Amino acid sequence: MRLAILWHFHQPIYRKPGTHEFVLPWVNYHLKNYHQMLRLAEETGYPCTFNLVPCLLDQILDYREGRAVDPIQAALEKDPGALTEAELSFLRPFVPGETDPAKIQTGALRRFLSPIDALPPTREGLLEKQKSVLHGLLDEFRKSGEEGRVELTATPYYHPLTPLLFDVRSAFGHILPREPFHHPEDGRRHLDRARSRFLEVFGFPPAGLWPSEGAVSKDVTKAAAAAGFPFAVTDENVLWKSLNVAPRSGLLSAPYRSEGLPVFFRDRILSDLIGFEYNRWNPVDAASDLVRRIAERRTARPDDVLVLALDGENHWDFYPENGVSFLRAFYEKILRTEGIEPSFIGDIVSHGNGPLKDIDLVPGTWLGSFAKWIGHPAKNEAWDILSRAREACGPVEEIMIAEGSDWFWWRGEEHPEFFVLFQEYIAAAYTARGLPVPAEALPGGGRG
Repeated sequence: MRLAILWHFHQPIYRKPGTHEFVLPWVNYHLKNYHQMLRLAEETGYPCTFNLVPCLLDQILDYREGRAVDPIQAALEKDPGALTEAELSFLRPFVPGETDPAKIQTGALRRFLSPIDALPPTREGLLEKQKSVLHGLLDEFRKSGEEGRVELTATPYYHPLTPLLFDVRSAFGHILPREPFHHPEDGRRHLDRARSRFLEVFGFPPAGLWPSEGAVSKDVTKAAAAAGFPFAVTDENVLWKSLNVAPRSGLLSAPYRSEGLPVFFRDRILSDLIGFEYNRWNPVDAASDLVRRIAERRTARPDDVLVLALDGENHWDFYPENGVSFLRAFYEKILRTEGIEPSFIGDIVSHGNGPLKDIDLVPGTWLGSFAKWIGHPAKNEAWDILSRAREACGPVEEIMIAEGSDWFWWRGEEHPEFFVLFQEYIAAAYTARGLPVPAEALPGGGRG
């Protein structure tokens, strides 16, 4: 059995429009995880596929090149004796319960670094380590990708729900927004720009595509093939809906072909165990259980392909040692397991066992449906705001940013700051066109 693992790295745009002022720290915070995941792959020799979203690359470069204005990073760097109460309030969530300013700052700094490194004991040493990780990160990914130790893939530029850009009616079965969003040219632009930006940053094209939120449709696979992506990966539920069958493991045995593009379907159960379950286990026991489950699939399907694909950053906070001990144990155990061949996804395409079966792809996401992003009244309202702005302003950069999936994920739920940032980009789109900004794009506009 050939086993491929894709780790997805993504953060949406956190800069305020027209500035490099970051309103949230999560790009900077997750640098530790991007660094850690590459280090573990290199250390163990495990052939991971890493998916890097272009808008994340842009923001990493903002930090690396000194453009980012981040009040939390400024508080980490400031003399602890001079920290204001407001600055301490930025850092306290990273070290709850601590009261001493110097310990709050040092404790927060340690949270911004991975335990895979031997962390220095002093504030100065920690800051130097943080700087070293930032400045070396993208070059290390480039070198490892060039030398074939890891495989690098990409996502449409600003992480949109690409099928819904082609036609919002792709979310059939949901209550749809009033406005009929239909801009296939925007979907193609996100794909084309993603590939060109990736090539610009790394010097080689992406090996394949993890569509934003695993969201696919026939429109998306056709456009991805035309843009030069060699394959795409999505969720197994899309396969079951497309074939109109109950889940059967044997049908996951190989990639299919949609509109000329090879498409892999991830094993949802195993992917979700890593994402949502194993953080509660002893790390070595969790690694052993995952290897056992993979080996059971190999016994049933020895000549098959098995793909795991999931978030590679957010859940490590909930694992002991930030997931280092679990991942190290898993990689080492699976590399010693007979009959399992860890593989890059692109190599599976290149060395397949014959022609692929064509599939009439039904639109879907890594969750199966689009329910997390559309159908709720507040989410539909955001789509209507975007649709009206797109018709008025055209495909300006601010509209492309507002097409990102995260604004819709969080709409009507926690983290209202996402909707505020969405509104600011909508407002900036109108301003860029010299048009009056409607009330719905101003803070307090919309239903909140």
